[in-house]
Amino acid sequence: MTVSATARRLTAAALTCAAITAAIAVPASAADHRAPRSAVEISRVQYDSPGRDDRSNRSLNAEWVEVTNTTPRSVNLDGWTLSDRDGHTYTFRHYRLDGRSTVRVHTGIGRDARHDVYQDRRQYVWNNDSDTATLRNNHSRYVDSISWGARRHH
Repeated sequence: MTVSATARRLTAAALTCAAITAAIAVPASAADHRAPRSAVEISRVQYDSPGRDDRSNRSLNAEWVEVTNTTPRSVNLDGWTLSDRDGHTYTFRHYRLDGRSTVRVHTGIGRDARHDVYQDRRQYVWNNDSDTATLRNNHSRYVDSISWGARRHH
């Protein structure tokens, strides 16, 4: 009877250790398969400037992409880029996006402010039929993208 009681205790101890090990290992392996959510994302795009596409600065600035910081902490966007499928690229310079805040990146010419920055271009960037806006950090790592039109992809 002592042998069987000892065997039961050893079995119970082994099962307890296995259960603890499994409880610790499962969340770690599940976390490895989740895509990390970025604190900064492309939240809206106005790719088709309202009205006539006459390349006026007013029309160019009515074409924009909004970038939103979803966290309570500010994020330094210095060196981050916003680009289209054709390689037109805007680089953020000396810009810090406040927590839970949005900046609108306009295509045309203007004076950068807290919630509006300007690419200072004289041509449209975002194609009306289809395009992709891609945001990358200062290490050229993918952060977010949004596509529209017939040739969508993420």
